[in-house]
Amino acid sequence: MHQTDQLQHVIEAAWAARDTLTPDTLTPDTQGPLREAVNAALAMLDSGALRVAEPDQAAETGWRVNSWLKMAVLLSFRLEANRLIGQGSPAENNFAPAWDKVPLKTATWGAEQFAQAGFRAVPGSVVRRGAFIGAGVVLMPSFVNIGAHVGPNSMVDGWATVGSCAQIGANVHLSGGVGIGGVLEPLQANPVIIEDDVFIGARSEVVEGVIVRRGAVLSMGVYIGSGTKIVNRASGQVHIGEVPAFSVVVPGALPDPAGGPSLYCAVIVKTVDERTRAKTAINALLRD
Repeated sequence: MHQTDQLQHVIEAAWAARDTLTPDTLTPDTQGPLREAVNAALAMLDSGALRVAEPDQAAETGWRVNSWLKMAVLLSFRLEANRLIGQGSPAENNFAPAWDKVPLKTATWGAEQFAQAGFRAVPGSVVRRGAFIGAGVVLMPSFVNIGAHVGPNSMVDGWATVGSCAQIGANVHLSGGVGIGGVLEPLQANPVIIEDDVFIGARSEVVEGVIVRRGAVLSMGVYIGSGTKIVNRASGQVHIGEVPAFSVVVPGALPDPAGGPSLYCAVIVKTVDERTRAKTAINALLRD
């Protein structure tokens, strides 16, 4: 059996009995193999060797969710007791002590490990172990949660948050204060997926498994959840749960035919081709 298949088998079997598992109830016979499997899965998430969701052209959305890796993350919370974090390593000493189950990704790193990883972490950036950060990424003071994946050459700007298991592509810019939702349960739920070359403006929120397709631009203050209507102003077409590729999106409102309060929506004000998106400044795209 392939190593990954073996890990999946052990983790899925433990998940079926998860209600019986705590740090105090594990026996010597079960603690070793289970803990080793969970730690191995988290290590592969941390390195980028595995992802909670990955591109799959055979899937309806173009993405396949590996639910067993969510199981591994949730089981790790059952296997570990809270402990003091933030006193010991130089990386952790940048923060006030915390009482948590998950250490920081870079807690034991020195200059060599940072150089090998190839990303820049500004003081105040927090990445929990089990999250992958690609080469060329810049982390301003921000938060990236366990199970998340941030692709190469992306920017996570000041006070932005990337939730558990969220998938951020390459060359993505998450502006200041952006919130990317996380999801661990239900296991079959898709995480938020931001594909390559996307720009998301300051204080925007993308949650509840929404997919933002390649090259899209969201202006400042756009809020999109699974039920948000995304209206193409030119065609009238309504999208739900997905921002089409190379769309330029701004906040909007749908009028109430009865004259009552209008309802929030997101509006596609234009769609650009790949060449225009690559050559045109974001501010110019958002002018109308």
